[in-house]
Amino acid sequence: MINAVGRDIPDYLLTDGREVYQGRFAKDGRVIKRDSPACVVREKPTADKLVGTIREACEKCGVHDGMTISFHSEFRNGDYTASQVVKVLVEELGVRDLRVAATSLGDAHDLLADYIEQGIITHIESSGVRGRIGEAISHGKLKEPAIIRSHGGRPRAMMAGEVHVDVAFLAAATSDKAGNASGTGGKSNCGSLGFAIPDSQYADKVVVITDCLVDFPNVPASIKCEDVDYVVVVDQIGDPRRIASKEARFTQDPRELMMAERAADIIAALPYFTDGFSFQTGAGGPSLAVNRFLESHMREKGIKMGFALGGVTGAICNLMDKGLVGKILDTQDFDLTAIKHLEENPNHVEMSQSEYANPGSKGAYVNYLDYMVLSALEIDTKFNVNVITGSDGVVRGAPGGHPDTAASSKCCIIVTPLVRGRMATVCKDVTTVTTPGECVDVLVTDYGTAVNPARQDIIDCLDAAGIPHVSIESLQERAYAIVGEPDPLEWEDRVVAIVEARDGTILDVIRQIKPYSLDK
Repeated sequence: MINAVGRDIPDYLLTDGREVYQGRFAKDGRVIKRDSPACVVREKPTADKLVGTIREACEKCGVHDGMTISFHSEFRNGDYTASQVVKVLVEELGVRDLRVAATSLGDAHDLLADYIEQGIITHIESSGVRGRIGEAISHGKLKEPAIIRSHGGRPRAMMAGEVHVDVAFLAAATSDKAGNASGTGGKSNCGSLGFAIPDSQYADKVVVITDCLVDFPNVPASIKCEDVDYVVVVDQIGDPRRIASKEARFTQDPRELMMAERAADIIAALPYFTDGFSFQTGAGGPSLAVNRFLESHMREKGIKMGFALGGVTGAICNLMDKGLVGKILDTQDFDLTAIKHLEENPNHVEMSQSEYANPGSKGAYVNYLDYMVLSALEIDTKFNVNVITGSDGVVRGAPGGHPDTAASSKCCIIVTPLVRGRMATVCKDVTTVTTPGECVDVLVTDYGTAVNPARQDIIDCLDAAGIPHVSIESLQERAYAIVGEPDPLEWEDRVVAIVEARDGTILDVIRQIKPYSLDK
């Protein structure tokens, strides 16, 4: 069946009420039946939740073959906890047919790729897949198709019971004996635990894993003791120094700075740029750099930002410290500066992944977002964006909050170079649709700016401000003139991953890569 972004979805995937994507607002207003933990054990007064080892916690939770476990990814590439837990389950307890429903998976979780190749981990659900896990999925090593969801789509699926977690293993910088846990105040701080909060609320069993036990009560707590079954103290839960990634960097590239400055000019030219406006930027270098150019526009107009949203870096914290941002609403921290800022500044506030972007809730913060600045691996002439699959077709990215913020903000701006190396970023058709073109308003490249024809209001504003723009088709033609039109990728028939839209419908599928032949 052909969906609303023109992707052919195999009929055999459309079972148990699953539907194809029909448009960004097609499911709005529908009632969602709420799920809840399948079992809750009443706690005895003064019960001690502390257990000696991860293995003991697993045994008390009744781990078994075919179970679904979850982790959060606030430590990003510095995470130690997921690998520690899975190693205990597989090598000490002999659990098989494991199903992993993590917030995101990356290089820190390469051990899980070994278990995928051995047929022990059979299913993955995640908001991002990088490293060897992505390669294993792309080459058909996973028994069942992986499911890739946005940051908002994940808590929506948990709330609706579409993914049910048997045991959530949640790393925390500090915890008391009852399970009141936080991402700050310890020796391995990750900042916000916003990604972990839905897991603590919806999983049948919750195990908090910490390397810093503190006195009861550890409040205010991100994870509440009422949701926690067991607490384990280990030597180290992760390395905060590896939270910052090469993607979440402060660029000094003149080309990227030029694009960032143009994006800031566009923001300032639109009617939403008034006192109290709201703003979020992605973690890519060019989009992050927009922060520094916004400052001069705000000072010139004498306004400040009402709130900044989402994944947080030191750049937006710096603007707050200068008195230019009222509140920061934080679901994950991308660097050590942001982690420290969250701990020290009362106007820098943690929020859950569900509060942030859940389209099935009664009011996610993204619904009140004026501007969103994002990056892209590819964008096509229909403004569809890909941030999941690389030019070779391998899964190595994450939709994260990309689809959520693009769909909900008043103006979504994509900042990306026209070409990367020998690959065209602006193309005829993206490899995988992550964010539908109807949600994208402006494209800024180093060769020019294009506006979605559906946004005549933005076109009029740019014309009035004297900001030049061209058609996206002309940018695509320029890209192909520079690097040539890419050869089409070759795929097997087998679907290895399903890309869900934030409302739970199927946006796209990723098929197994055909083995490369030296005869070609």
